Amino acid sequence: MSTQVRRLRLTPEHRAVSPYLEVGFELPREAESLEVALRYDRSAGVVDLGCRGPALFRGWSGGARSSFVVGRHRSTPGYLAGPLDAGPWAVVLGLHRVPFDWLDVELAITVPAESAVPSDPTPPPVPERRPRRDLPAPDGLTWLAADFHTHTVHSDGQLTVPELAARGVAAGLDLLAVTDHNTVSHHPELPAAAARYRIGLLPGQELTTDRGHANAFGDIGWVDFRRPADDWLTRVRDAGGLLSVNHPLASDHGWQHPLSERPPLAEVWHWTWLDRRWSGPLAWWAAWGSATVPVGGSDFHRPDQGRPIGQPVTWVACAEIGDPADRPAVVLAALAAGRTAISAAYDAPVLLRVEDELVAVAATAPRCWTSRGGAASCVARSRGSPARRDRIGSRRHWPRSSRSAPDQAGRHSCNLGGRVGTGPNTATIRVEVARMSGVLASSRPTFVQPRREGGDRAEHRHHSHRSCAYVGSLGVDSAP
Repeated sequence: MSTQVRRLRLTPEHRAVSPYLEVGFELPREAESLEVALRYDRSAGVVDLGCRGPALFRGWSGGARSSFVVGRHRSTPGYLAGPLDAGPWAVVLGLHRVPFDWLDVELAITVPAESAVPSDPTPPPVPERRPRRDLPAPDGLTWLAADFHTHTVHSDGQLTVPELAARGVAAGLDLLAVTDHNTVSHHPELPAAAARYRIGLLPGQELTTDRGHANAFGDIGWVDFRRPADDWLTRVRDAGGLLSVNHPLASDHGWQHPLSERPPLAEVWHWTWLDRRWSGPLAWWAAWGSATVPVGGSDFHRPDQGRPIGQPVTWVACAEIGDPADRPAVVLAALAAGRTAISAAYDAPVLLRVEDELVAVAATAPRCWTSRGGAASCVARSRGSPARRDRIGSRRHWPRSSRSAPDQAGRHSCNLGGRVGTGPNTATIRVEVARMSGVLASSRPTFVQPRREGGDRAEHRHHSHRSCAYVGSLGVDSAP
């Protein structure tokens, strides 16, 4: 056994050069394991911890751990087990918070590892799944309940992958995206847990920097979070995955990365949207671009944090419920098509696109708005009753609204049929459900243009002029 001790004095000058600092070391041939321990005054700064090998990034634990083991057969959660190639390795330090003067850091690198990796706890029993919610859906599709932002012990979460899966089942979810920070060490565990608990587990990685976070969805391997955000988008797209901007308005982790192209998804509804009277997330969504497909995430880490799994829930209209092993691919395809709706919880109000209608479930009467730039005729009706047609156009900042009465099931629907001009003043239609206490639900603004082949029925398109068969929407419960 040998131990190398490295002492560094980190300064703001180091941070100005790069937010990441590699401390290299040589690993001898036939090494079975290595151990790294990091020591510094945690009251004075924040230093993240990771490791790379000669050809492979082996893992990341950020600020959640002060030591780790990488072994041929077992590694600390967050780090990949496997052969340890001889040659140049490096401890990767993230200089997250460096004080104005300096921060003294000590690294101890021991080969082979002195500490053993603890055994995995016994998986919990399979819980009873809550009854599936009966939601209206287009022909051939079913709304699946998902949470697109969760963490495990592989980063800074408290639960193992099986424990997380069990909680997802108990919450009534059909799919969880497991998105640990800057690592994919949890990916090999997902298939077995999905099969045991009969829940889809979507491989994910939360690309985590001090300028913003993004989720990379799909079984696409590790994405280098140290690269520019434009590279993230290219890497994820080329591998067949989807990239989502996370909690863009979060206090300490808001989105600041420059991008030459918008990612296809955005976490418009993060658990931090607690006061529904605050319209910040909706305003950001409108400014960022209504073509962006909205998703929601609980950002679950620990049960004692007060942000349960499935709050909010993202509903995804899929062609089939499918076997849990196939569900991630089915859900990714639905996300790419924009077939999403978000509710505050599993049984909270939700606004759904069903064929040519937006249907509000478990909510009060919706209002249908058009944009300032144009005018449109829009039908707002309750199913099974005669339609009431109101002309709604620009009137001061907000136009007049069209309201509907509920049907026998208590559902409201707004038909998107109508005719508008095709010029620069073409209108958008947005449906909103609201109370005095705040917004309950809001759809994505939908551009309405005449069907090219003529006829009375309108075709609904968003601003990229691609067919918009389904519109992402937010269904919000009442504010306190």
